[in-house]
Amino acid sequence: MTAAADLKRTPLFEVHSASNAKMVDFGGWNMPVQYSSILEEHHAVRTAVGIFDVSHMGEIEIEGPEANQLVNYVSTNNASKLKPGQAHYSALLYEHGGFVDDILVHKISETHFFLCVNASNQEKDFEHIRSHNHFDAGLVFASERYAQLAIQGPKSRETLQKLTATPLNEIKYYWFTDGAVAGVPARIAHTGYTGEDGFEIYIAPDSAQQIWSKVLQAGEEFGIKPCGLGARNTLRLEAKMALYGHELTASINPFEADLAWIVKMDKGDFVGRSALEKALQQGVTRRLAGFQMIGRGIARDGYEVWIDSKPAGWVTSGGPSPTLNKNIGLCYLPVEKAVPDVVIQIPIRNSPVEAMTVLTPFYKRPKS
Repeated sequence: MTAAADLKRTPLFEVHSASNAKMVDFGGWNMPVQYSSILEEHHAVRTAVGIFDVSHMGEIEIEGPEANQLVNYVSTNNASKLKPGQAHYSALLYEHGGFVDDILVHKISETHFFLCVNASNQEKDFEHIRSHNHFDAGLVFASERYAQLAIQGPKSRETLQKLTATPLNEIKYYWFTDGAVAGVPARIAHTGYTGEDGFEIYIAPDSAQQIWSKVLQAGEEFGIKPCGLGARNTLRLEAKMALYGHELTASINPFEADLAWIVKMDKGDFVGRSALEKALQQGVTRRLAGFQMIGRGIARDGYEVWIDSKPAGWVTSGGPSPTLNKNIGLCYLPVEKAVPDVVIQIPIRNSPVEAMTVLTPFYKRPKS
């Protein structure tokens, strides 16, 4: 555990402290895990609107005549298919096919891409991309240029629209635009990590406190709540959104992680492609599955999973679902068992507790 004084801080650290948020060490960052309660913050995002400080996330910019070729070579999805102003979910892989990280790729222009990467991986990701940069493209580690706020929930659009002249209803899901929020230049992206509708805005760090305050004021009529990493985790788990270090690791490939849809094998060569070809030929032996506890108990990350009293896999994420009022989780199982309605056992305090595999995502937001 890193000493609190040595942890990195976002530009909103003083705001979190003044709000009496409970702070934790998250990948070397001093981050708020909750302000009021995880339950309250979770329900605010599901029913109205919440705001998250995600300024710990990393940003990498790639620019130059062959920027597209570099992005396509180091990531699994097909960046050539993106139009300017469009984003997609993708991954960086090692040569053996395991995850370096999962990322968001934003196409600003034909020669300029903007990557959002996980906080604890940003330096590693930058070095990984740099080591494969045999193209006419410049690479900039841009994390210090940006603070990032996530405004999420059914009332996120109405909240943010009060602060920007950009017509938010014209930004399609997984598209973005450069505009202004409360007079401050901002990249406004219609993305999120909660399973709800929402926006992520990228602004200069010295504007973060001002914008945070303005968003809270704008969302006051809807009951907006500042939200910490605790609610972010329960929300993303319900929506079956993967978390690096849990569902995604260097020893897991995208097919095992149920992320074949972000791998475009027909686009040409990319880092890890030959390993994935081999995996397809041989067939994957394990796959990510969702489960719901039947017996009493919460399955935590790292717990073993048994089938017929024999070890069969492990839990990657687990906890209570505030929306469903059930204990849920994700685990890796043999591929033939990674289907709904398989009875599994999870040893909790040395006693096997029964659970059952279920369809995922656990939660899908109602269509508006």
